[in-house]
Amino acid sequence: MPVFRSILVADDEPSIRHVLTLVLTDRGYDVRAVADGDEALREMAARPYDVLLCDVRMPKKDGLSVLRQALADHPALTVVVMSAYGSQEQALEAVAAGAYDYVQKPFKPEEIAFVLRKAEERERLVRENRRLHDTQNPLAPLGLILGESGSLQAVLKQVAKLAPVDTTVLISGESGTGKELIARELHARSRRAAMPFVAVNCGAIPAGLIESELFGHAKGAFTDARTARHGLFSEADGGTLFLDEVGELPLSAQVKLLRVLQEGELRPVGENRVEKVDVRVVAATLRDLARLVEKGEFREDLYYRLNVVNLRMPPLRERREDITLLARAFIGRFNRELNRDPPVQGMSPEAEALLTAYGWPGNVRELENAMERAVLLAEDALIQPANLPERLWTAPVPTPSDPGGNRMQQVGTDLSLKRAIRDLEESFIRAALRRTKGNRTRAAEVLDISHRALLYKIKEYGIDPDAEAERG
Repeated sequence: MPVFRSILVADDEPSIRHVLTLVLTDRGYDVRAVADGDEALREMAARPYDVLLCDVRMPKKDGLSVLRQALADHPALTVVVMSAYGSQEQALEAVAAGAYDYVQKPFKPEEIAFVLRKAEERERLVRENRRLHDTQNPLAPLGLILGESGSLQAVLKQVAKLAPVDTTVLISGESGTGKELIARELHARSRRAAMPFVAVNCGAIPAGLIESELFGHAKGAFTDARTARHGLFSEADGGTLFLDEVGELPLSAQVKLLRVLQEGELRPVGENRVEKVDVRVVAATLRDLARLVEKGEFREDLYYRLNVVNLRMPPLRERREDITLLARAFIGRFNRELNRDPPVQGMSPEAEALLTAYGWPGNVRELENAMERAVLLAEDALIQPANLPERLWTAPVPTPSDPGGNRMQQVGTDLSLKRAIRDLEESFIRAALRRTKGNRTRAAEVLDISHRALLYKIKEYGIDPDAEAERG
């Protein structure tokens, strides 16, 4: 898998520029050649390059000056200097100034290829070290997949099995359930982890531009295409491309996507040649693709090619035991982002009860927004019900017996929030005691309150733990 894609050659000898352009293009690199140092710096300011192959002695601006300026402006650039006989001291000076290596003229094409392979291997190691560091960072993307519920843990077990292989994966689930986080987890645990992860929302790009965005275009392919451009597949070469809302792709783009998945090659818009790419595709959808196939809006062959393995992300209402865990994580995050001083310490039992009882149609994303609001509005150390959005007090309460039940209907004409919260708290305590067979210590852990607080509330509500245990 190539690490470098674009190379700039800077040399005042036309024959050197010609040979290197032919040799490197034939090896799959995107090559541009210029004749002097000033032109090289202008070119690097106009577009990004992975590698600069630069002669030490050039007119207008010598190679050492170009090297220093290039690395100052583009620290991640890999520079290889070329030196003729008699300029070896300058080449060594260039290496001391930050060049990766030097090649002495006259050279064979294999020598340049060998140096580039060594540089690519070094870059792979750098990226892998960075990935390992990020994986150990609790704020990295992997640390955002929080949850102890059985439904989420089942998904993560599947991820662990699928990550090492290149199988195409389709992630389904409602909006806000964390489909992109799972895609990032698949990438981070794979052999491609040191290579790019590129995400695109297919529904957010106009239909007329989606093919150019994904597959690139040639110069003059359409109005305003003043230069050739790589698509997102090329940017993700060697890594993973995440196609969110893949059901929104127009049929013309679906045909090209199927070709990439089957043949590993693409044809940029307006281009006659094909490009080979090595990309793992992970797709996501909240629409029923099988239904779209029946309606003729999605290709059946593409559906089966994408749906090799389907990971279903459970909605938050199916993992209620994770709500408090997620809410606390968001409190810590927004304390930092909003510079809360003093920081919010947690939630009152009444606020926790409301969070757990709510249906969360917007899933984790809705919970995240609610907690940001609550941290912003909290006036003391604990988030109170009044800090939470009003919809949490009045929204439908999904229950096994009445999934469409409405809390306002349940309480009738009694609109006292305090009494509603007390009733809800009492029902939670009774349910916890039934689940733990009357074990007060375990019930306190389930309710996430102290043992002392639980005993106080059992007495306050006149609850008989043994009786609840028998009902359980």
